[in-house]
Amino acid sequence: MTSIFQRALGDDFDRLHPQLQRRFGFASADGVACVGTGTMDRVWHGRGFTRPFLWLGAKRHILLPGHGRDIPFTIENYPYRDSLGRETVTFVRTFDFDRPRRWDATMIYSPERDSVVDYLGTHQHLSVDLRLSVDERGGLLIRSGEQRFHEGPLHFRIPGLVTGTAEVRESYDDELGRFRINVEVTNHRFGPLFGYHGTFTCAYPEVDLVPDAVRPVREQARV
Repeated sequence: MTSIFQRALGDDFDRLHPQLQRRFGFASADGVACVGTGTMDRVWHGRGFTRPFLWLGAKRHILLPGHGRDIPFTIENYPYRDSLGRETVTFVRTFDFDRPRRWDATMIYSPERDSVVDYLGTHQHLSVDLRLSVDERGGLLIRSGEQRFHEGPLHFRIPGLVTGTAEVRESYDDELGRFRINVEVTNHRFGPLFGYHGTFTCAYPEVDLVPDAVRPVREQARV
């Protein structure tokens, strides 16, 4: 079984740095996870008017309201088959501010949309198309695309005016022996919303069961 990222990247997956191939190359049948720990040099948010929206989104672990420097960071990537039989990977990021904050996501590969689909938050209210590419140095670039809202009978595309566009860059620094990450979320009208950058190392523990704490409360069938 190939990982969802191998499916999305195809032959370009082999162009990733070997450490990134390891980090993004496992699936549920492999019985391993990837747990990264490190420090974000800076976590930031946009102008003052963005803060109420960030705090509101934080209630369901969709947005990140905190800010600061040298913030301890953990990212937990567990692969599993969800209740719908879809190959899924958790992306649970914890930022250890005075009060720890989580930014949760679960990702699948959707043949229907021909992309990785990122379900945001504890209840998978939002789904986002992700476009993956490999840069000239073997780093991974992820850009978000169309976003959709799901709640009960409601299912609609969210206008770009009220959404944030995310750009994620991951690379491996051979000199440091650490992964580098840079995340920026912006709105085309209101500008930067939030982001962070820093470094981390990864461990690859063997797992039999995915911890309930990193799985979503609700799984959404619609993409």
